[in-house]
Amino acid sequence: MTDTTQGFDTLAVHAGYEPDPATGARQVPIYQSTAYVFRDADHAAKLFNLEEVGFIYSRLTNPTVGALANRVAALEGAAGGIACSSGHAAQIMALFPLMAPGRNIVASSRLYGGTITQFSQTIRRFGWSASFVDTDDLAAVEAAIDEDTRALFCETIANPGGYVTDLDALAEIATRHGIPLIVDNTTATPYLCRPIEHGATLVVHSATKYLTGNGTVTGGVVVDSGTFDWAASDKFPSLSEPEPAYHGTTFAALGPMAFTFHSIAVGLRDLGMTMNPQGAHYTLMGIETLGLRMERHIANARRVAEWLEGHDAVEAVTYAGLPSSPSYERAQRIVPKGAGALFTISLKGGYEACVKLVSALKLFSHVANLGDTRSLVIHPASTTHRQLEADQQIKAGAAPNVVRLSIGIETVEDIIADLEQALAQAGGA
Repeated sequence: MTDTTQGFDTLAVHAGYEPDPATGARQVPIYQSTAYVFRDADHAAKLFNLEEVGFIYSRLTNPTVGALANRVAALEGAAGGIACSSGHAAQIMALFPLMAPGRNIVASSRLYGGTITQFSQTIRRFGWSASFVDTDDLAAVEAAIDEDTRALFCETIANPGGYVTDLDALAEIATRHGIPLIVDNTTATPYLCRPIEHGATLVVHSATKYLTGNGTVTGGVVVDSGTFDWAASDKFPSLSEPEPAYHGTTFAALGPMAFTFHSIAVGLRDLGMTMNPQGAHYTLMGIETLGLRMERHIANARRVAEWLEGHDAVEAVTYAGLPSSPSYERAQRIVPKGAGALFTISLKGGYEACVKLVSALKLFSHVANLGDTRSLVIHPASTTHRQLEADQQIKAGAAPNVVRLSIGIETVEDIIADLEQALAQAGGA
């Protein structure tokens, strides 16, 4: 069993896995198997009846994928977790045990454009809905909660603008209303922030980003603090009431692992948002160097942001690590090691200058991703946030004159040189 009191970098290398007892394999093997042999009929029955923990079928659990979920849970200080097929899948998996037709969530208006679309459009097909609010306006957050609200949702460091959320304040509101706070910690990673320590109940990740770190995997993870009392009210019947498919088992009776076991036994069983073992293996290898990479990401981002803030063509830089940022003081409390490596710049030349900048960059890769070892760039208003209305784009920090930068771990002078030549071509100073 992992000693979760160990340091971050030790957990990043060792948590969630012991050497294979049959072979002594030190690295987590890729268990490329669909199914697992039962010892006997009684063993199989106990597994299917949730009386014993083990492996049945890889849509539910797989040793490689399980090791990843356990490692992220250890890094986040969580009771348990599940890994699934993408960050978007992780968000649905987080909501699935909590929601029902007619129920809603209250979400930050500063979210990744795809998340806003998922919450404002797609979840309506389940009979769910979302209200978007400025999480700096705590009175508005509180006012948006009604008797059908089942969760608050936010990002630690918002994509694309690098805005830092006051997790402690939102957690207080969630606790007062008896609902969980769900935090997308993709951009911060557990290296910079462990939202559970600020009162979050559930934490979600797109493992596609910094956890893997090299642009090779699509995956997601949900971890549970294990501290929320799902039976304290009648708001969460999936967890607090008997489950017919398991002969009346009440998941809340499983204590800190209630949410995790429900997500495996019901969520993955029926939604099938399963992560593949090879993808999990790549992410496990990426996590081993997460702390080292984040140090370089942050150091580079700070240097680049400081340089950009003084450039004539740049109207504004949203990096929360700059003293000029409205999020600066909050960042010292929520992400004291650094404000991450994702931020936006507003160009004086407007939309056209943004398009020219993206086209002129050479070292930066123009892709719809973030958190890679490589420096990445995109113009959100015409891509990741294109589906949003103009006012939604502005609220999300993706106005037409904004470019999002994900600063990589290359030599920082080379990153700055590429931006310098591209800004010169973009004009608008």
